[in-house]
Amino acid sequence: MLAVLATLEQCRAALAAAGNRESAHLVSVAILDLRMKLNRLSEEDLKALCDEMVQADNPDKLRDPKVQPGQRRQPLLRLVK
Repeated sequence: MLAVLATLEQCRAALAAAGNRESAHLVSVAILDLRMKLNRLSEEDLKALCDEMVQADNPDKLRDPKVQPGQRRQPLLRLVK
């Protein structure tokens, strides 16, 4: 699986260098899917990460009503080694 991942990353780089942005983006999605499977991450984990990133960019969006301002939330993601 790691060899497949390396090959996909090379393909993405070649497509991007050739100016095929849409195709490179599609290969990026395949790379993300494979990385998630290799690291045993669920779609819920990915959604939680995206929500946290959006909230970091705009703190007023996606605010959890149960969490008071200044209060730390419990981590939504787990550490994968």
